[in-house]
Amino acid sequence: MSVYVIGHRNPDTDAICSAIGYANLLQRSTMPDAVAAACGPCNSRTEFVLERAGVETPIMLSSVRPTARQLCRNDPQSCHAEEPFLDVYRRMTQQGLRSLPVLDADGCVIGMLSLFDLMQELLPSAQDAASERRVRTDQARICQVLGGHFQHEAESTEAIDYTIMVAAMSKEKFVERLHAADRSQLLLVAGDRPSVQRAAITYGVRCLVLTGGFELSDTLLKTARKKDITVIVSPHDTAMTVMLIKGAKLIHNAIQPKFLKFHPGARAKQIRKQVQGVSQTAFPVIDDDGRLVGVFSRADLLDPIRTQLIMVDHNELNQAVDGADEADILEVLDHHRVGGGLITREPIRFINKIVGSTSTLVVRLFQARELEPAPGIALCLAAGIISDTINLSSPTTTDVDRQCLAWLADHVDGDLAEFTEAFFAAGSALTSSTPDQILNGDCKRYTEGPYRLSIAQVEELGLQHFWRRREELQSALDAYAEAGDLHFACLMITDITVHKSYLMVAGEDALIEAIDFPEVEDNVYELDGVVSRKKQLLPALIQRLHRIGSAAHGYGGN
Repeated sequence: MSVYVIGHRNPDTDAICSAIGYANLLQRSTMPDAVAAACGPCNSRTEFVLERAGVETPIMLSSVRPTARQLCRNDPQSCHAEEPFLDVYRRMTQQGLRSLPVLDADGCVIGMLSLFDLMQELLPSAQDAASERRVRTDQARICQVLGGHFQHEAESTEAIDYTIMVAAMSKEKFVERLHAADRSQLLLVAGDRPSVQRAAITYGVRCLVLTGGFELSDTLLKTARKKDITVIVSPHDTAMTVMLIKGAKLIHNAIQPKFLKFHPGARAKQIRKQVQGVSQTAFPVIDDDGRLVGVFSRADLLDPIRTQLIMVDHNELNQAVDGADEADILEVLDHHRVGGGLITREPIRFINKIVGSTSTLVVRLFQARELEPAPGIALCLAAGIISDTINLSSPTTTDVDRQCLAWLADHVDGDLAEFTEAFFAAGSALTSSTPDQILNGDCKRYTEGPYRLSIAQVEELGLQHFWRRREELQSALDAYAEAGDLHFACLMITDITVHKSYLMVAGEDALIEAIDFPEVEDNVYELDGVVSRKKQLLPALIQRLHRIGSAAHGYGGN
């Protein structure tokens, strides 16, 4: 089972690159099933990094909530409408199955077959005793289930409704009953009684089954051939032969054409609600083409297989991939504050260090295990550090970040200084992205007391494009805050050439009025020397929120 190493929603370069680097380290050491994943598209700078490094984009995971695909078994059993009762019954009993999906010739699901309905077909009610003698099947299947052989095969592929008659009375009574039956559908079971055999052949029954391994005499066989009567030899006694013939009955009458089915993406939580009060015991999972993906039972719903996650560059559930609260979180590797209500079922490894980048932590783990990253992986990790520390100039930068970036410089192909310049020049969000893409590209949401807030950030080489797009960005930010039911939303536009940011805000008036940065235009504030969302902006905003909350709710005295 895959273990997904995944960063936060709206991933930045460090979230993507640390996931790639840590998944690679785990694959080479303790966890060969580790897979790098992302819960949002890469921004243009990250795409530049992956292309330059020659590294594949991580797989996209929009949700890890248990789905019907995860509930179902990988090797689902099924049957076809033209299969005989006995074959299907044996398969179900041998594997302990109470029901099976029924497929047509193209592999599409056309119904469900339960063991109960199958037995009802074999053992009809007293009010329909005549149906006990009727068997819809073909002669080839009769011969197959008997384990017998043909003495003469008139037809074998056409399925018809046979009426079983057993020659278990005197010849006179037998002939009387014989002539009252429809010869075109009559299947006669007889033992070593030539007079009965002759009467049946003379009358022209459809099929003659001889029990005990006995065969027709040459004379009677010649007559049967002339009249084109099928003759099957059964190795069993009469009682067993009749029972097995009933087992040759096709299952199509027992199929339930109305049944509850699910798409592979159906959520387990919703499935539980839908199956309540339904007598069906097994549920097929069917793709858009109607083909069987798998089958799950009610028992599979009790404790569905959970996706296994390793969270990197975040530890708060409101920043994690959708459904992380229903996943098994195995590890956390992060450099942010601890919060967001993360709860695990078992003890986990939780690494949270005061460094400027999660990629730095991955590098330290490479070093601890005495492994060297391949050049492409080294470049990704270097990009993560360069991005999150603004090339080691952010106030979040530590000596560990500097040491790790210097170590990576010896493992990349090419000049890291040239790469750094090209990295920051690549993909200005303000010139290439829509307002919605800018607000969602590198955005984190936080819950602080009663408040829900979000902080998006873009890093630019100069801010001339910001002022040109200020009005449309403000409109988009207002709509974003309202749609997300946020008390406060802001966009931090950082000029990495002069270590300065501007802050655009939206939300409740009381929160906006509490901002005490210099206001340069309506809802736009100047943040001189502020470049770090984590270490500089977020703590300042939280302090102001607490102050407002205390005043509004009467905290802290009179």
